[in-house]
Amino acid sequence: MTNYGIIGGGAWGQCYAKAIVTHAELELTAIAETNDDVSSTLRKNFPNVSVLSDYHDLLATDTEIIAVVVPNHLHYQIGSDVLRSGKHLLIEKPFALNTEECDDLIRLSAERKRTLVVGHQFRLSSLWGKIKEKIDAGFIGRPRYSLIELSRNPFRQGVDGWRYDPQRVGDWILEEPIHFLDLACWYFERFSSPVSVTAVSNATTSEQRLHENVGAQIEFSDGAFAVVAQTTGAFEHHQTVKVVGEEGTLWGNWSGALDRTRSPEFFLKAFDGHVVREVPIENTPGELFELEEQIVRMTKIIRGESPIHCTGIEGRFAVRLSQAVQESSQQQKRVEL
Repeated sequence: MTNYGIIGGGAWGQCYAKAIVTHAELELTAIAETNDDVSSTLRKNFPNVSVLSDYHDLLATDTEIIAVVVPNHLHYQIGSDVLRSGKHLLIEKPFALNTEECDDLIRLSAERKRTLVVGHQFRLSSLWGKIKEKIDAGFIGRPRYSLIELSRNPFRQGVDGWRYDPQRVGDWILEEPIHFLDLACWYFERFSSPVSVTAVSNATTSEQRLHENVGAQIEFSDGAFAVVAQTTGAFEHHQTVKVVGEEGTLWGNWSGALDRTRSPEFFLKAFDGHVVREVPIENTPGELFELEEQIVRMTKIIRGESPIHCTGIEGRFAVRLSQAVQESSQQQKRVEL
């Protein structure tokens, strides 16, 4: 039996909790949450789990793994405290608000000999992961171009409205486009490295302090490029990934009324230069399913039974890319990596 603790009991933290308590081989020791209203909800929904107001009390227990599911600006301090307490750390993306904080967490993990995993769970998707599998198997040859695009509902406010506060969220590029920047580089990693970013962004209304429409082009060392585009000013949740190579093309799509639906529509089509075929996807994709896989995978990682799907170094680079997108869009220039 592997035991987990969760720091942060908001909407996504409760998804973590549900995934843990419903798994026969996992135990949820406690959830640390500072908001009284959220704590009341947690006690109602998880009556057999301790709800603590101070996360340091959770760190004082013999819990093996701590999942940090808090607003972005708290990742560094709480992640540092988790590692110093001798616990293994599963930390939500973004890894931290800047690369300096990422570097310090990576250093702490090495010093304390504790496992550090960054929650880029899209890498565990049965759909998006199948695309990576086929690229690595050589189905499309050398990749030359990718489009990763998301059109979705506006973001949830988050507890106390943190997701709409630049001081706490950092930037919306860190909040969601970071997923797709990470996917683009993950798909191309066997063939080339990203060398520069050119980006634009804007807000739909003049009152919006954070930009909801983002477009970024990542250039790679071999001349390939990827386009990542997102709007949070639309409706429902629709994501597309297209990867074009010298010998074929892959096209994946995921759609749902909500991002956390358990009944999405999805497909993956593969073109080998002659014939288009639909690729079977064994398990239903979606962030709830990928979260469940990540939680189980974490227990295997700390026992040496599975590789880390997103290391601190990889999580740091996703933050670096997000910073480059923000810098490029603000200064209207190409940013070298």
